[in-house]
Amino acid sequence: MKRNISDRSLRSLLLLALLFGATGSYAQYKISGTVVNEKDKPVKGVNVYLDNTLDGGTTDSLGIFRFTTTEKGNQTIVASEVSHENAGMPIVITGDMSGIVLHMKSNKAHEMDAVVITAGSIEANDNNKTVLRPLDIVTTAGANADVVKAMETLPGTQQTGPDNGLFVRGGDANEAAILVDEIVVQNAFISGPPGVATRSRFGAFQFQGVSFSSGGYSAKYGQALSGILELNSTDLPDKSTVNLGINMAGVYASGTKKWKNSSFDVGANYNNLTPFYGLATTNFKFYKVPVGGGGNMRYAWKPNKDGILKISVNGSYMESGIAIPNSFSGIDTNSVINSNPFAKKFSDMGDTVNFVTKDQYYFTTVSYKQMWKAKYSLYTAASYSLDQTNNSFGTIPINETDHRGQFRIEGKDYFNNSVNLLVGTEMQAFGISKDYDTYFKQSFVETQVAGYAELEWTPVNRLAIRPGVRYEHSGLLNTDDVAPRISMAYKTGIHSQVSLASGIFYQDADNKYLLAGLKPGQQEAIHYIANWQYVKSDRTLRIEGYYKDYASLIRELYNVYDPNSYRFITDTTTVNNSGHGYAQGLELFWRDKKTVKNLDYWVSYSYINTKRLYENYPVSATPTYIADHNLNIVSKYFVEKWHTNFSATYSFATGRPYFNPNSAFLSDRTPAYNNVAVAVAYLHSFGKWFSVFYLSIDNITNQHNIFGYRYSYGANGLATGERTPIVPALYRTVFFGVNFSLTQFKKDEL
Repeated sequence: MKRNISDRSLRSLLLLALLFGATGSYAQYKISGTVVNEKDKPVKGVNVYLDNTLDGGTTDSLGIFRFTTTEKGNQTIVASEVSHENAGMPIVITGDMSGIVLHMKSNKAHEMDAVVITAGSIEANDNNKTVLRPLDIVTTAGANADVVKAMETLPGTQQTGPDNGLFVRGGDANEAAILVDEIVVQNAFISGPPGVATRSRFGAFQFQGVSFSSGGYSAKYGQALSGILELNSTDLPDKSTVNLGINMAGVYASGTKKWKNSSFDVGANYNNLTPFYGLATTNFKFYKVPVGGGGNMRYAWKPNKDGILKISVNGSYMESGIAIPNSFSGIDTNSVINSNPFAKKFSDMGDTVNFVTKDQYYFTTVSYKQMWKAKYSLYTAASYSLDQTNNSFGTIPINETDHRGQFRIEGKDYFNNSVNLLVGTEMQAFGISKDYDTYFKQSFVETQVAGYAELEWTPVNRLAIRPGVRYEHSGLLNTDDVAPRISMAYKTGIHSQVSLASGIFYQDADNKYLLAGLKPGQQEAIHYIANWQYVKSDRTLRIEGYYKDYASLIRELYNVYDPNSYRFITDTTTVNNSGHGYAQGLELFWRDKKTVKNLDYWVSYSYINTKRLYENYPVSATPTYIADHNLNIVSKYFVEKWHTNFSATYSFATGRPYFNPNSAFLSDRTPAYNNVAVAVAYLHSFGKWFSVFYLSIDNITNQHNIFGYRYSYGANGLATGERTPIVPALYRTVFFGVNFSLTQFKKDEL
């Protein structure tokens, strides 16, 4: 199916063309000179321009500026930079001019940081103090050192409950992509039984930076209607280290050998949750506790001071068995979608079914980054992943193989301090093969090719503009789409700024439709985002509002709603792109590391109003994974005398919609969600070994949080009124462990 570019896409492309064209207009005369301060020292980053024109440039590290203009005759040249008073002088342009010297006076009262676009994006890296650092993830109570779980304490996300994934601003788990070094990670979560949430495959210390975008993200990325979680792996370590650890889930060991320009990392782990589940009270019967292990290797090499090569290989294996509620028990046999004999066989297995999963996962990446003369950069990366899962649902084997290969290359030209252009392309080939015993087999292979360009322009020090455009082609769906995007930010004061972002985003249909051989068109979302941010003295305040317009969502065309998320989609299911919806909301984030010595806390609040008509919804409604109000309060306090870090997290969410067959569609709500998690970390040295003993308790008050209900059906296909709650595998967890390392963290890092 070939997709036509919409009128609004064409209008957006025209706007981008004007923006790109505005920075590259032809000029006849060359103007150059130098900007210095009171001590005749060069001033970097000064915006130099002809008054009342668009012609100008920015000084480099030597204070030199160069630009071209078509103006002539009497003009005024102006130098502007926020930490200095403006300077200017009259000039007469009759031809090329050089040797101009502008003198600026310092203005300490107006110093401010450079403007940074923040709409929809939260940075979390060691060089950015805006919100979080990787170590914050480890020391956040309730996150259990899981990168994705820690993101749920930030605005725009939902508590996942029994489901895996990031649920961002009204989108389901399929609408958020997770990337490592700009490479998409297929199957980012450890495989597990249906209805039981599992950990992501990532640990915080693997990464030097984390960027979470809840909308309006860069044209570099696509195929995510809602958000992006981007993880940047570490470069060369500071020194050689050895790490050993043991906890209630298993043991692990890792080591790093550092040479002058290279390093080699190796690690291994063995997991056996027998001690953990031996002390916990579970809501499901784990007759085969999770057991597995994994290993990883990584090599990094700097061939020169501005280049780095990184190669990593990861592999893991996990096996578990659990008795779970049978989602097909008592299904409505009149439902068109469940009328096949295989679904009927599931329904005959009883209220609970023994589910066994055996998962093998492999993921390898290679990347290289090079900078030349502080002006040009090249980045290229390739990866391959393979996930083989052998499950059994009662007596029926269900086997699945997922694979993904991808390649990306991009170049960046830093024309000057105020303009740079990024151009790149990426190719992906991925697919899934799934068979249900001898009943039937489903599979698909998709090939996607994309190209993108993104301009970063800082016409003045207070203003940054980033227009971009992305082209995507789907080989499986035979579609071509153009996605224009634009974002900008303006400094409103020394410590504050406003940011705006908008763009169009496309995504394939959910895998369950592609597996069935269905080929609907791309789904679409348009984001509109505005935020205000204030940062001063380790205090951060962000207020952000957004509106998201969904179009061309997938709809199943039949009249019977089936609440079972594991229902079967077959090639007889009729679908189209007539679905639609919206999401709008307001978010707040406040972090304070200054007021009380050794105390660090943040508060995040999200309000969302959303409805959609998609998949098998009969009418437009708020989805079952949405809570209108979400609140997280995270605090950490370090007691120097005891060498101990205390942390606590309180999470609250209002009730979520659930399907009650005896009420209006998705009109009933679950009870509110409440959770209090606490953690304690004690630091101690044994000779050269630095150790951390840690204890964490999740849901310390033992709240019986409920995420929905399953209703029973009689032989006539009608609901009986009997229901069972949908709950997590455990209400409360207790976790203890110790880590030994030759690398010591400083007190102020915890």
